[in-house]
Amino acid sequence: MKALRTPESRFEALPGYDFDPNYVEIDGLRMHYVDEGPRDGRIVLLLHGEPSWSYLYRHMIPPLRDAGLRVVAPDLIGFGKSDKPEQKSDYSFAGHVAWMREFIEVLDLQHITLFCQDWGSLIGLRVAAENEQRFARIALGNGGLPTGDREMPTAFKVWQKFAKFSPWFPIGKLIQKATVTGLSNDVVAAYDAPFPSAKYKAGARAFPQLVPTTPDDPASDANRAAWEIFRRWEKPFLTTFSNRDPITRGGEKAWQESVPGAANREHVKIRNAGHFLQEDRGAELAEILVEFIDAPAVPD
Repeated sequence: MKALRTPESRFEALPGYDFDPNYVEIDGLRMHYVDEGPRDGRIVLLLHGEPSWSYLYRHMIPPLRDAGLRVVAPDLIGFGKSDKPEQKSDYSFAGHVAWMREFIEVLDLQHITLFCQDWGSLIGLRVAAENEQRFARIALGNGGLPTGDREMPTAFKVWQKFAKFSPWFPIGKLIQKATVTGLSNDVVAAYDAPFPSAKYKAGARAFPQLVPTTPDDPASDANRAAWEIFRRWEKPFLTTFSNRDPITRGGEKAWQESVPGAANREHVKIRNAGHFLQEDRGAELAEILVEFIDAPAVPD
């Protein structure tokens, strides 16, 4: 497949994002990731969603690193500093899962604490279910693992149509619309940085169409199989949903009720935060993750 690479000059002097770049080749594509903290520290894997990139985690990476954790935050293929296949047909749910699985295997990440949101959760939860031995615990915020067996919220349907048909697809402004915090112009520009022109946005355009919305979706069976694994998942599982996300609000209940590792745990409701809770309440969320990692595996 033919892929584009965003010029490095687009990423110069981004506010709050001064992390050293790291790269690995995945399936012939260059994948970027942030890797901060001690090499022998407990690993936290932060997976972003649509249409953001690892810049979303700039408020969380320093406090997690300063707590002695090794923080790994990749840019999904098609986003951030990672290569961007040009055609929407180059992207699939299974393909993203395979890319992330290979990324974890190449870095040989073990005993992972996963935090995932939006499409980071669709990918991350699948990878965790299919590679249980590499994961120690999961924290899920504003995300899920749809199978197409339930009706999707109206807000998602509107977003899906917008991504498919709108000639205007301003990444930074879309992030702003999904946050409670008012973003400065330079932060909005930082979210736009990976996408110099429309031809770089195929991955961002494709993602909403890849969410399973019918029972016979190509990803439905694999997602159902992952749900069966989570219904037996005894490892710690925490939900950290926000209160002002029209798409995922209330979605935490299914996880709290279905996952054994979520039982008897003090789940968190992030107040005054929108869909991108990492942008609105990143420092608070980092503190919650540190406490979660340090907590006993089985709550009292």
